[in-house]
Amino acid sequence: MTKLRTLLAIGTSAFVLAACQGQDAGDTTDTIVDDADETEDVEDNGDETAENGEDTEAVDFRLAMITDEGGVDDRSFNQSAWEGMQEWAENRGLSDDHIDYYQSNDAQDFIPNLNQAIAEEYDIIYGIGFALLDAINDVAEQNPEQQFGIVDEISEMDNVVSLTFRDHEAAFLAGVAAAETTETGRVGFIGGIEGTVIDRFEAGFRAGVAHVDEDITVDIDYAGSFTDASIGQQIAAVMFSNGADVIYHAAGAVGNGVFTETRNRLESNPDDELWVIGVDRDQEEEGNWDGGNFTLTSTIKGVGASIESSANLTIDEGFPGGENIAYGLEEEGVDLTRGNLSDEVWDVVEEARQGILDGDISVPEAPGDL
Repeated sequence: MTKLRTLLAIGTSAFVLAACQGQDAGDTTDTIVDDADETEDVEDNGDETAENGEDTEAVDFRLAMITDEGGVDDRSFNQSAWEGMQEWAENRGLSDDHIDYYQSNDAQDFIPNLNQAIAEEYDIIYGIGFALLDAINDVAEQNPEQQFGIVDEISEMDNVVSLTFRDHEAAFLAGVAAAETTETGRVGFIGGIEGTVIDRFEAGFRAGVAHVDEDITVDIDYAGSFTDASIGQQIAAVMFSNGADVIYHAAGAVGNGVFTETRNRLESNPDDELWVIGVDRDQEEEGNWDGGNFTLTSTIKGVGASIESSANLTIDEGFPGGENIAYGLEEEGVDLTRGNLSDEVWDVVEEARQGILDGDISVPEAPGDL
């Protein structure tokens, strides 16, 4: 059974994406290069002071990440992971050549990218997203001395650390915010690809709406993609036309189309009251338009912070291979931004948050549990 390990007090802020060029998928190779476990061979290069004022030990340690589809600049999931990796390097006093990303344009790039990262001898290689689980497991089995991480899934491999999130808790707060804000009594949820992870977002959101008012209608649709912004725009157009005035997306780069549709409608009809709830990182900037900002709030998922903390844990205590490190509201691994929420709505959100923390509110993880 996979062990559960909880890390407390990780940061959840988003950081500005640096203009750093990563590696694209290389040619598929039949030879997979083994990399020795370098955890015990890190070199002490002295102490560096991080921006938060804490001393961190600079070590010769290197991290790489393999993106899911959507690219490192998806303004959501992949981007938050890369920002966290950059923050880790900065806090450790390390140069840019200690981190890199390998961009996957589709699932066929996963294995070649993993093999390339192994060949370039990174200490930990992270797969960003549940879609990489099979690829991570296959490559990890062939390279038992290489350390890997998988985000949003659980691997049983001893040389893989799993980083998972209780997304349903933050999504519940988003549902409360949407229900307290809607003027039409109709809100929408747009998911990327159906599965266990996005199920948590949908279930939490619907439960949060119902917690406020069971009579509010929640329109549900899935894009079948995390990359096609045009589908997101089409779905949002239908939802708005049907009367929804708040849409929450959990769909990666598909959400860019939701923001586009909302902006277009507001520019055509400035008196409309339409809102979007962002996902994974603070997406307030995406909601800017000539009349103000329409990002109601965003659910935060500390993907980058989970990479930081697991890398630091490896350096300080040893690699937690075979373990699942879970992050929820209690660990500050998921959260909801204040955004454009009114004081009254924020008070209700904070009350719901405390209810979850105290155990008075049980948030379902799957739509079938509603």
